[in-house]
Amino acid sequence: MSLPYQRIIIKIGSNVLTQANGLPDEQRIGHLVDQMAALRSQGMEVILVSSGAVASGRSLIKIDEKVNAVATRQLLASIGQVKLINTYAQLFEQHKLLCAQVLVTKSDFRDRTHYLNMKNCLEILLHNGAIPVVNENDVVSVTELMFTDNDELAGLIASMLNAQALIILSNVDGIFDGDPRTGNAQLIETIKDDTEDLSAFITTGRSQFGRGGMLTKSNMAKKVAQLGISVHIANGMRPNVLTDLLAGQVPHTHFVPDRKASGKKKWLAHSQHFTKGVVQINAGAKQVLTSNKATSLLPIGVIKVVADFQKGDLIRIIDEEETPIAIGIAEYGAEKARERIGQQKQRPLVHYDYLYLTA
Repeated sequence: MSLPYQRIIIKIGSNVLTQANGLPDEQRIGHLVDQMAALRSQGMEVILVSSGAVASGRSLIKIDEKVNAVATRQLLASIGQVKLINTYAQLFEQHKLLCAQVLVTKSDFRDRTHYLNMKNCLEILLHNGAIPVVNENDVVSVTELMFTDNDELAGLIASMLNAQALIILSNVDGIFDGDPRTGNAQLIETIKDDTEDLSAFITTGRSQFGRGGMLTKSNMAKKVAQLGISVHIANGMRPNVLTDLLAGQVPHTHFVPDRKASGKKKWLAHSQHFTKGVVQINAGAKQVLTSNKATSLLPIGVIKVVADFQKGDLIRIIDEEETPIAIGIAEYGAEKARERIGQQKQRPLVHYDYLYLTA
């Protein structure tokens, strides 16, 4: 059975694009481009999140071993990103398709206005028939500015663009209930929100050339699925993996979408790192907020303003044990919030439409 998606995000990991010697596998890249072109010919909108800049740089220059790791990554990414996008441009051109380079950092998601500007850029590219090729800007992304890996970036882009599906291509068939290298582990084909904690049997090791691992993939995939987006993790080494997956003909792991969320809440879901204020609430407010009812945060449930904020800032909401339970956009600043602590019949500090539960 084919999967009826109109807009899909395809994330291709470093291990899929890279040979054992660390250099780009141009034959596989070409094969994947052929498949993406086939999907486009079927009327699908395709957004590509691609690793591979560092590997491409490694194919062009040798670096003194004395150069530190951060500088090495910046150098390889600077040189390699040019080759990577040129490779994609030439391959897509063979199918009479245009691609566009979009380089981002984690701070590009820092506020709603900047977020919407980036979304509008991607939307206009899609509207004009271009295939956005998105990658982290490794030239300037260091330490705290870095995404966990491109899986996190792909999840952000999928949420931003209201995609129906996110396809993550790795070097294994999906999530297993043990170490797949032993030969005894079974592929988990379907994962729903109520599935047991996957960390109990997913190994925490990272991929050979990438920064992430299967545990980070599964955590990100669950979050994206909770926002109403299907997530598929499949083996990018398989021939015709994209076309076969969308035709329902390849073994892989499918994270079943839970519900639809508004665009604002999709942004909030990925904005935990950009909160400026902190508010502590009592047990009664926590119980109401975490219920299934659509509820705003009212001043009567606030115990304390822990860290200051202005109107419109992202704030973190913690319970009496200081456990984070939600993030939201403040309707007014910390000074007014302190004045209204514990008071009834006051405007919500955080309206439900701008509140996202993290617990």
